[in-house]
Amino acid sequence: MAKQWTLLLAALLFCTPELRAQTQAQQFTFQVSPAQAWTDTGLDLASGDALEISAAASARAFVNPPDCVPEGVGVATADLPLPSASAGAVIARLHSQGAAPVLVGAHTKLNIEEPSHLFLGMNIAGSPPCQGAIAVIVRRTSASSAAKTETSDSQEKSRSDQLKSQLGTAAQIFMSGQFGASKTDSSANPSGTASPGNTATSGRSATSGSSAASSSLKVSDAPLDSDLRKDLDSLPRRVNDQFNNLGDMVNFVIVGSQKDVQAALDAASWHVADISTKKALLDAIQETYENKDYLQMPMSTLYLFGRMQDFGYEMAEPIAMVASRHHFRIWKAPFTWKGQEVWVGAGTHDIGFAKDKRNGNVTHKIDPAVDGERDNVGGSLQKANKTKTLTYYLPPDPVQEAKNATGDGYHSDGRLLVVFLQ
Repeated sequence: MAKQWTLLLAALLFCTPELRAQTQAQQFTFQVSPAQAWTDTGLDLASGDALEISAAASARAFVNPPDCVPEGVGVATADLPLPSASAGAVIARLHSQGAAPVLVGAHTKLNIEEPSHLFLGMNIAGSPPCQGAIAVIVRRTSASSAAKTETSDSQEKSRSDQLKSQLGTAAQIFMSGQFGASKTDSSANPSGTASPGNTATSGRSATSGSSAASSSLKVSDAPLDSDLRKDLDSLPRRVNDQFNNLGDMVNFVIVGSQKDVQAALDAASWHVADISTKKALLDAIQETYENKDYLQMPMSTLYLFGRMQDFGYEMAEPIAMVASRHHFRIWKAPFTWKGQEVWVGAGTHDIGFAKDKRNGNVTHKIDPAVDGERDNVGGSLQKANKTKTLTYYLPPDPVQEAKNATGDGYHSDGRLLVVFLQ
């Protein structure tokens, strides 16, 4: 895990405007040969597009006639399509059939001034002076992408410096092994207990790291359906890691179809986490090159009902995602309620880095007051107007003091937040 974090931080830290511009270009490969006068690339070009064209010969050691090479092999003559260039040279043509060609050779750049269509060919008239195909690579940067990169030097430098500074700070925290401090007193007791069943009070208020949405959480005091209570009572109280170490507590339930759940979470600004570090590296680099914010930091795999999470979701400010984020995992329950799917979630709030007590590696440290993240999930959905009702339910044998799989302690009032979607 430590190596994965290092790679991701390094990838984000050293991105440059030049690399961003490269990722915004489209690349195409074509073959041109003396057998065909013009090769239609199929590329329609818009005003403002930029082309970079490179050509390379296939080494076949032809003698008579010799290998074709991008720069051409014969002398320039007046009957050639481009009289000023050597015979056999790679050339390009824009616009219509009668448009004048331009020399490509081994490499050239073209700025498109008006809508065009690209053809490639060789500077040949009559019998070919050479034989063999030439590979041509065309890199096109569209006008819209080019406009995004043509910001002023000061603006580009400001963005780059800000990004490197913030990611550098996160990297220093990670690499030095400094531990994030809890924003709440980890020794604090849960705010009272309640008898099993529903309760209308909100219990512990949201932690300082939780969204403001949780502070105005509106819950119903209507009792839950007896069949649903029975199913909730049967739920495992905690999830586990791959070594069967018990970890985060199950602290919320969402009732609704997968489509409705995903749409509601999207509306509430939750982002689906990347499922692998490799994908995370590619996504982070791509989005950072494009001056976008990377908000899908991967999360570890945990298990419930004997399987890994169906989805992981997270919410954080840009850049802070590296060290601090709201996040949760959800699993589809093995039961339904009145024909509706039920999703079981475990949410925690990452507040920094800590040492994994299982192996000594660096991992995320959670806010020990986990009720804040439970309420944050419900509050965000409520704020997005995606909830019908929210209800607290205290199951038998509630989790109130425990440690997660990495060894960090947490506390709770033990209640589930049951969310019914619109």
